[in-house]
Amino acid sequence: MKRIEAIIRPEKLEAVRNGLKKIGCEGLMISEVEGHGKQKGVLQQWRGEKYRVELLPKLKLETIVPDSKVEQIIKAIIENAKTGEIGDGKIFISNIENSIKIRTGEKGEEAL
Repeated sequence: MKRIEAIIRPEKLEAVRNGLKKIGCEGLMISEVEGHGKQKGVLQQWRGEKYRVELLPKLKLETIVPDSKVEQIIKAIIENAKTGEIGDGKIFISNIENSIKIRTGEKGEEAL
């Protein structure tokens, strides 16, 4: 099993969710986060004054999936979140040792 964490632009949430739904990815956790990458934020102007916004709003999507679905899910996220501009986000993949469904006691991929 793998944990897939994706940091995306907030305006891309519905497109990514619909893309994941189409391929059968059911479980999804969404968190509002702030941060920056190499660009270190953006320079904005308000009432003639320039100021730097260093922490930009993003969304963090997390899902735990069987190894067999990882590439399909990554492809769906990229296809639906990509704008081609700086700040599109990142995807992180890590191993999950086990999962347990509290209600039934099922373990491993059966608990997903």
